[in-house]
Amino acid sequence: MKKAFEAENPGITLNFEVVPWDVLLQKLTTDISAGTNADLSIIGTRWLIDFVQQGIAEPLDGYMNDEFKGRFIETFLSPSVLDGKTYGLPIAASARAMYYNKDLFEKAGIKNPPANWDELKADAAKIKALGGENYGFGLQGKEIETDVYYYYAMWSYGTEILNKDGTSGLSTPGALEAAKLYKSMIHDGLTQPGITSYAREDVQNLFKQGKVGMMITAPFLSNQIKEEAPNLKYGVAAIPAGPTGARGTYGVTDSVIMFQNSKNKEEAWKVLDFLFQKDWRAKFTQNEGFLPVNKEEAKMDYYVNNADLAAFTALLPDARFAPVIPGWEEIADITSNAMQSIYLGKGEPDAVLKDAAAKADAILKK
Repeated sequence: MKKAFEAENPGITLNFEVVPWDVLLQKLTTDISAGTNADLSIIGTRWLIDFVQQGIAEPLDGYMNDEFKGRFIETFLSPSVLDGKTYGLPIAASARAMYYNKDLFEKAGIKNPPANWDELKADAAKIKALGGENYGFGLQGKEIETDVYYYYAMWSYGTEILNKDGTSGLSTPGALEAAKLYKSMIHDGLTQPGITSYAREDVQNLFKQGKVGMMITAPFLSNQIKEEAPNLKYGVAAIPAGPTGARGTYGVTDSVIMFQNSKNKEEAWKVLDFLFQKDWRAKFTQNEGFLPVNKEEAKMDYYVNNADLAAFTALLPDARFAPVIPGWEEIADITSNAMQSIYLGKGEPDAVLKDAAAKADAILKK
């Protein structure tokens, strides 16, 4: 892309800096304070409101024409629109679904992926009964998205992250039932041992090694399997439903923003216009294993005929995005810490969740 852009735009040189995701926000904060930030950056869309309130992100509406706006699938563009202004463009999008190991299912006598959590527990018990290093359900308990793994169950029990009155949903009956569900699975040995030492990538590695019957993650796992475990037989299914049939998946976008202090705004916009053309989006999306954000890209055979991606796309009507509110990262950390305490048996779910809800509410009231 760099070579193609520079050839098409003589006099403009693109410089990229690759930063690990887990330190990106810290680096951006430091660079912005020092005035040494780049013209453009990828960010987690959930960070956007803080950048907007601090006057860091440049509104992009003045640069966009109708043709440009029309390129995007609205579901993925809308999280970056605040108070009617567009501050970011979706560079990566995904949802979450359940991967299952077909070989372990066959050995355990399981014909179909579970439709609900009761069926999942029963299937996980059958996989556990195979013996050896076979784990029914891969559960994440460390680092990024530890809170999200909990939300899958919480949503299926009819609870939202935020109540209608803007308070935390962590102290609701559905939140408690979701926590008790995961705790019971750990207690019954239906997950891998040592949950809190497993980040998302660690659970994915267990799955690629053929040791996990079921896990919930993003579509990029399919690409990893093709490259690292091509003989693994797997399927992709919906996240299990709760007692009333409710279910939810996590919709995620990362956005590209232009910084308000950029000294090269016109040139930076040319980069964005180039970057969000169909062919360049397709190369990035397919290589990384994300969902398409470009309408024309989504019509390509690669997506239309891809069974794995079709399973994720089917879940989009049930997708929830992280709330775009001040202090969200802190609230997510509170939830993750609460779940780790429950997983480790450091407190009863009811008390732990009430304490976490109180902490979250204190942030929400600011």
